[in-house]
Amino acid sequence: MADLLIVDDDAETADLLSELLRFDGHVTRIATNGMEGLTLLRERRPDLVVLDVEMPALTGPEMALEMFLRDRGLENIPIILCSGVLDLDSIAAEVGTRYFLPKPYDPLVLTRLIQRVLEERAAPHPHLQEKRP
Repeated sequence: MADLLIVDDDAETADLLSELLRFDGHVTRIATNGMEGLTLLRERRPDLVVLDVEMPALTGPEMALEMFLRDRGLENIPIILCSGVLDLDSIAAEVGTRYFLPKPYDPLVLTRLIQRVLEERAAPHPHLQEKRP
């Protein structure tokens, strides 16, 4: 059993995923954007974050950046990116996670990936680039 945080602005997707993961014995919490996700992270540190990319208020990559730079200890939480964006692999590389799954995904594939991530516990290693004017 693990404590999982799902951050996705699509309520239906997040609810279905949460139900599936609770059925597998996990404890889940849901945030609808990156700002809510950061708030929930600060309340209780999860074992894993399942993170959408495109969301209002704060995107998935922006939330990950906040985890790395500002919230000490949160940078070691594994992240799975799940999104329908075309360049998900390059976004995952920027975030520094090797775990990503394009939407729509097979729920069984995601549950297997979650199990693998929980076993490996590999923290992201972001590729931060200096922004130039």
